Amino acid sequence: MLGVTGCIAAYKACEVVRELTRAGVRVKAVMTEAATHFLGPLTLRTLTGEPVVTTLWDDTTASRVYHVSLAEEADVFAIVPCTANVIAKLAGGIADDMLTTTALATEATLVIAPAMNTHMWRDEATRANLAVLRERGAVVVEPDSGELACGDVGEGRLAAVAEIVEAILAEVLRARDLAGVRLLVTAGPTYEPIDAVRFIGNRSSGKTGYLIAEEAARRGAVVTLVSGPTTLPDPFGCTTVRVETAEEMFAATMDTYAEADAVVATAAVSDLRPAAREARKIKKDDAPTSLELERTSDILGEMAALKGERVLIGFAAESEDVVANARGKLERKSLDLVVGNDITEPGLGFGSDRNRVVLVSRESAVEMPAQAKRTIALAVCDALAGELQKRATTSTAVPEGESR
Repeated sequence: MLGVTGCIAAYKACEVVRELTRAGVRVKAVMTEAATHFLGPLTLRTLTGEPVVTTLWDDTTASRVYHVSLAEEADVFAIVPCTANVIAKLAGGIADDMLTTTALATEATLVIAPAMNTHMWRDEATRANLAVLRERGAVVVEPDSGELACGDVGEGRLAAVAEIVEAILAEVLRARDLAGVRLLVTAGPTYEPIDAVRFIGNRSSGKTGYLIAEEAARRGAVVTLVSGPTTLPDPFGCTTVRVETAEEMFAATMDTYAEADAVVATAAVSDLRPAAREARKIKKDDAPTSLELERTSDILGEMAALKGERVLIGFAAESEDVVANARGKLERKSLDLVVGNDITEPGLGFGSDRNRVVLVSRESAVEMPAQAKRTIALAVCDALAGELQKRATTSTAVPEGESR
């Protein structure tokens, strides 16, 4: 889906369409009313071979609500050029025309190529709006510097067509790189009951696991999410199984594991549970001052013992020696990747929308800056896709001296 907004650089959208169609990409276009003053819809219709929509009231003869069907059909939603006004609308969730309504409804990655006067580009409001969009996973193709249409010289000129097309094609490939993969994701905490009211638990919100499940589904995976207690809604496009205790999570996980090609285990599973549980609420005067505890099942360990050709990714929440502890977990449980994080960093991790993690594999430890958990989910899915591709390449390699 290619959105075009009201900017002197709108004619460059034609070049973008031409390069995308040459690369085998099917393109549909949607324009703001302002864009039609710079570029005729007929031009884009001719280049794409598809109807071009300019208002919410266009008669498309579609049986469904058109902005919703367009939103669901798109693998990538690119806006070239994107004005400061539309950037602000996207950041604020304003949907008052066909382009912004479709953008708000889509699960596809947004690729934004801004173009505007240099003073508008540098304005605090524009910078803040772009930061919001980046936090949500949008890809921003930074504008170039040079002479602008207004005569000013500076940043704000639309990036080169080749750079924009490269960014779009990268997202087109990413959008289907997990197609058909049967993925099991675990997320959230577990609650181990002491009585009818009290439990042993932890502070996990489940946000990272839910975002990974949603991102993987967007990229074509068949996702089953086994979730401990959270307040989060079921992620779009996934089968969600809700559990409470470690043993319930173990049972639900192993039910799905046999059919899984890969696992991303983000759940913060309790290692211990009360040896005995009271069915009633224990009254204050009867409450014990100590609890006898017993270990719960090692879910990831059990999966590792039956790993086979599956890709296994685990998480390690640590308070010290993050990389060393993550690597130890990687080796003990035959994992392909461990995502480690320091739980002592204030404002990050449990309950937050942001985290700072390190991706630990057998070959490397890649430290990532503090960023949105949505961006971390994208990086984990990239790593998963890379590992699956590596295995597919290895399995199809022809031994030396043989022919296929």
